[in-house]
Amino acid sequence: MTKFIFVTGGVSSSLGKGLTASSLGRLLKCRGLRLTMCKLDPYINVDPGTLNPFEHGEVFVTDDGGETDLDLGHYERFIDESLNRSSNATTGSIYSAVISKERRGDYLGRTVQVIPHVTDEIKERVYRLASDEIDVVITEVGGTVGDIEIVPFLEAIRQFRRDVGRENVCYVHLTLVPYLAPSGEQKTKPTQHSVTELRSRGIQPDVIVCRSDQAISQALKRKISLLCDVPPEAVVSAVDARSIYQIPLVLHDEGLDEHICRLLQFDLAKYPADLASWTELLRRVEATEEEGAPRVRIGIIGKYVNLPDAYLSVVEALRHAGFYHGASVEIVWVQAEEVLAMLASNSVHALHDLDGIVIPGGFGERGVEGKIAAARYARESGLPCLGLCLGLHVMVIDFARHVAGMDGAHSTEFDPATPYPVIDLMDDQVDVVNKGGTMRLGAYPAQLSPGSRVAKAYGQETISERHRHRYEVQPRFHNKLSEAGLVWSGMSPDGRLVEMLELGSHPFWVGTQAHPELKSRPDSPHPLFKELLAAALARAEGRAPRILDPRELE
Repeated sequence: MTKFIFVTGGVSSSLGKGLTASSLGRLLKCRGLRLTMCKLDPYINVDPGTLNPFEHGEVFVTDDGGETDLDLGHYERFIDESLNRSSNATTGSIYSAVISKERRGDYLGRTVQVIPHVTDEIKERVYRLASDEIDVVITEVGGTVGDIEIVPFLEAIRQFRRDVGRENVCYVHLTLVPYLAPSGEQKTKPTQHSVTELRSRGIQPDVIVCRSDQAISQALKRKISLLCDVPPEAVVSAVDARSIYQIPLVLHDEGLDEHICRLLQFDLAKYPADLASWTELLRRVEATEEEGAPRVRIGIIGKYVNLPDAYLSVVEALRHAGFYHGASVEIVWVQAEEVLAMLASNSVHALHDLDGIVIPGGFGERGVEGKIAAARYARESGLPCLGLCLGLHVMVIDFARHVAGMDGAHSTEFDPATPYPVIDLMDDQVDVVNKGGTMRLGAYPAQLSPGSRVAKAYGQETISERHRHRYEVQPRFHNKLSEAGLVWSGMSPDGRLVEMLELGSHPFWVGTQAHPELKSRPDSPHPLFKELLAAALARAEGRAPRILDPRELE
């Protein structure tokens, strides 16, 4: 029978529930258990797809086209399993489902209430993930105990233990143990209050994970154990780590996975911990931090750079590639709106000292001209450049304007009157979009050109990547742009849609319509990011030919 682990948080937001849940998932997988994960979010939006990145960070897209919370990215990267749209449920989606059932008459005219109708819908979202192929479902409950929005979720997970049996459910509660400098000691009172609040909702935690900036002493563990009614071995010290990929080993050293396996009655002899692969990963991570490790500076040309979580998967994909190459990756945030002024100045600018750039996806006109200018600068100066989704669009626009002679070329997303709409809605999309149709979402196949840079990077010619966009490179301009030297190195299987582009004469100027960052893993970095880092390292070490900035010739 499938077992269920619920992870809640208290005291403060941003303590790291998602990373704790992900790390626990990795530890259980290292024991040979089959698992999946999900996130219950208390906000009323139906999904994160319409949320401003400044509000909520990036939207993580699953293979089946689900627009989900960014924590699912952590889950996938840690447990190395592809999740789906069922792995994320919000208050909005739950209430929407309940109201739809009421309108259809599914409740037979009964009064619809939070208990049992809403809580039953919440439980159904978790139950549907269980199967004969899954040993454990780990569910993170968003928000903080005490928030008004979280109450129905706590009631739903409280009912789980009654529904499936005490031996099949484990509650993990994450709290904060702050250090107060004036008194020179760590304080357990926030943890006590948080657990009291959780218990007032009928949930007695089985494990308390204590976040702190320094280790928690055995005496403090005994105190928390006594006051919160858990055994001392169930009080886990989660100290700040230099890298998020250290967290699984920190929690393992504290005995978290072993204690939970005992609680859920998994045979430890049958499921021993094998952490060799993760330990090897951590060795590579630490090697990038050593003195003398190669270093590269990669600029991210974005418009949400004041909130790095908006590009979380891009940053992690770059770091994964760094682990592979044994190189330290310094992320340089470049505000897209400032690029034009930066390049127009006569002084040496921020782009000049970079070893490579990534132009990530996004929506809206703000900063687009700066991204186009950055793509042009990278093309003309030999700076390695990887364009993602909108990044591919601006690369096409740059090439059309400045190489193919299409003055004024643009995307109709930003300039409906452009004389050369090289980026536009496909003819069969226009009516659908005008009626509120959805984007091209989820995994789509692509056929790569034999011998192309991207085919060599992937090591195969048929691939699948995740998408999130509406606008495409227009087929009627394909020939004109390719005749000018732009290489369409990846196409949809029917040959209609551009999936990849590159320039054969450039060290690395590659664009993809997809979001490859979503499929990168710390122990299996994405091929395109690996190749970008290889080109950036060659530039940093002086092994790549460098095209000079025209101002340097003056």
